[in-house]
Amino acid sequence: MKYLIALLGLAIVLGLAWVASSDRKKIKFKPVALMIVIQILLTFLLLNTKFGLVMITAIANGFGKLLGYANEGISFVFGGIANDGQAPFFLNVLLPIVFISALIGIFQYLKILPFIMKGIGLVLSKINGMGKLESYNAVASAIVGQSEVFITVKKQLGQLTSQRLYTLCASAMSTVSMSIVGAYMTMIEPRYVVTAIVINLFGGFIIASIINPYTVTDEEDILVIQEEKQSFFEMLGEYIMDGFKVAIIVGAMLIGFVALIAAVNNIFDMIFGITFQGILGYIFAPIAFIMGVPMSEAVAAGGIMATKLVTNEFVAMMDLAKISENFSERTLGIISVFLVSFANFSSIGIIAGAVKGLHEKQGNVVARFGLKLLYGATLVSILSAIIVSIVL
Repeated sequence: MKYLIALLGLAIVLGLAWVASSDRKKIKFKPVALMIVIQILLTFLLLNTKFGLVMITAIANGFGKLLGYANEGISFVFGGIANDGQAPFFLNVLLPIVFISALIGIFQYLKILPFIMKGIGLVLSKINGMGKLESYNAVASAIVGQSEVFITVKKQLGQLTSQRLYTLCASAMSTVSMSIVGAYMTMIEPRYVVTAIVINLFGGFIIASIINPYTVTDEEDILVIQEEKQSFFEMLGEYIMDGFKVAIIVGAMLIGFVALIAAVNNIFDMIFGITFQGILGYIFAPIAFIMGVPMSEAVAAGGIMATKLVTNEFVAMMDLAKISENFSERTLGIISVFLVSFANFSSIGIIAGAVKGLHEKQGNVVARFGLKLLYGATLVSILSAIIVSIVL
């Protein structure tokens, strides 16, 4: 039965992407089919094999070590603020982003990350039927972040067609940055975080190649990476401050969104006898069902999914933690994978602002297709959840 639901889900997601396609005659179905198969194989490898277990355990332990090192710095500065037995979210989940960001900066400076990003991007370009720039950008987005990635390709922004720009932005919204992966792993199971990052990479290409099909000529398929010349300590200070800004911004958004959701829920409960999230749960329940969530859990799962869309993934992960005992292990895995992306309304402004800061005209182009961008990125999250439902 789960395979029939998964096939139905795949048909619906691909159909919704096809409906929104800008040029259906140019869709290349062979790369799409190949990437779906690769998604299934990689998901099986990561979640259902001993190799996958060892690999994810090593990654989780690695991030655990990094979070431990980060806590040394946090304890030095904020030691004594927390009451015994309590673990403030900002200190334990958000501030470690500063240390992870510093490490990313060091690996960037040593040219290790650019080498990895270009190498993986080159391999991906042979699979997805797109250009080297698109493939590099997808990998880079998963490492440096959805706004920072555009700095690395800013020399080419002004030369890009709206189709290629859409793909770059879709990749940035469909994945997550490495600096906050550790934070996610404190909230949901690491194996689902790692799996989502890997299959979202291909999911972004699948949906973009249907919604936004085009062909890149050899003359256009040029990758120029912008590298700023900085001293080591100048770079390190910049990345540390960038990490702190991310932690503060996420913290501020959580304060605002959690408070707003609480207020709206209370108002709806008083007027209609059901919370706002409860209403959204019923709206998103059919989507949860085609993702493989049983009908008995679909409404609650739909509420979590809707929360992620209208606020952000952190708020949704916090809500999931509160009611996780109400879900089966399989449902938890499906929802967890859905949550690991930047597909929400606030990301439209973040990405458009990042591009506009580098090239005003192209920033305006991104703002115009912002809703279509969110539509595609949400389909990527649904597609990834369906792929995981096949394996779990």
